[in-house]
Amino acid sequence: MKPIAFSREETAAITAKLRAYFRDELEFDLAALPAEMLVDFLGREIGPFFYNRGLYDAQAVVAAKAEDIGEAIAGLERS
Repeated sequence: MKPIAFSREETAAITAKLRAYFRDELEFDLAALPAEMLVDFLGREIGPFFYNRGLYDAQAVVAAKAEDIGEAIAGLERS
């Protein structure tokens, strides 16, 4: 599977959030380069888990909507 890739702008935003989290919650000053490396690692190693969960959740929504449509069509049947 191809790793999740972010645009330069997305990477900058994610890195900023990650650095703020480390600073505020862990009282650790995470430099920009290690933060970008961590974002790359998370995208490559952890990202597929989030991606797959999103697919499963989307599939469940589509299946529920398809069931609703099936019920609606059944309700239109004439006897």
